[in-house]
Amino acid sequence: MRAVRCNLHGLPETLVIETLPDLHPEAGEVVIDVKAASVNFPDVLIIQNKYQFKPPLPFTPGAEFAGVVREVGAGVTRFRPGMRVAAYTAQGAFAEQARASETACIALPDDVDFADAAAFMIAYGTSYHALVDRGALKAGDTLLVLGAAGGVGLAAVQIGKIVGTRVIAAASSAEKLAFCREHGADDVIDYANEDLRERVKALTGGNGPDVIFDPVGGAYAEPAFRSIGWRGRYLVVGFANGEIPRLPLNLALLKGASIVGVFWGDHMRREPALAESEYATMVDWIRTGKLRPAVTKRYTLDETAKALDDMMNRRVTGKVVVEM
Repeated sequence: MRAVRCNLHGLPETLVIETLPDLHPEAGEVVIDVKAASVNFPDVLIIQNKYQFKPPLPFTPGAEFAGVVREVGAGVTRFRPGMRVAAYTAQGAFAEQARASETACIALPDDVDFADAAAFMIAYGTSYHALVDRGALKAGDTLLVLGAAGGVGLAAVQIGKIVGTRVIAAASSAEKLAFCREHGADDVIDYANEDLRERVKALTGGNGPDVIFDPVGGAYAEPAFRSIGWRGRYLVVGFANGEIPRLPLNLALLKGASIVGVFWGDHMRREPALAESEYATMVDWIRTGKLRPAVTKRYTLDETAKALDDMMNRRVTGKVVVEM
């Protein structure tokens, strides 16, 4: 089988494609013929050895995918060969075959597209866990999403609208904000050209948002947090900007606000029953037409390095996938 390989840490152009032996499962594992794998920002960091998860060299990057079960290991009871599944793994998705633990897989209905399924596990899983579980988002709330045109950001916009909230999308260009509006954002902020704090204040009548979803970090974190409403929940999702901000804790006191960490990977590991329930809800949303993952571009396996480079340089919006 063909697979993308990271033989030395570096930028996407250092990746190569190699032919490797077919995979076989160990006890409790499933081997899957990959049909589509999603590209995520952590993939860019992992190949540069800049992420908290640091697999030993050489390895195949890629953390989420969808496909058809090829073989199951001893003790696997939920899946059998021929079943359609989506799966999350720390590595190995950018290949014609991938291996995952049984607990990291979810069954897919026949009418769910493989690319849609591959694109929703991390981004939509993270956003649902952040907003509904950690952020207690509810109908009638006002939600501010930073980095709203990216994968997790756009997922937050879509989930916020399904829940019944007013969504304010913040991004760095008019083109990205138009994309957010297409997917349900009620109001938008161009934080590259507008004062984020003042614009939030104007849009909320000075009350501030109930929930702030922040996968960006960096310079926009503090002005966003200063705008938060009474009893607001500030969701720390990630640091795509590359800078971990220092937030003024006195504001948490003065506004009765909460700074809430969102670690989706450990949520999956520590709370698998809850995570499975969350995914069941989202799969039902996809089947009933409430949710459609925003897959904006598709690449071939041979174009994986380009897909990662486009992600790294923010040339793409929404979710992009590699198809086999």
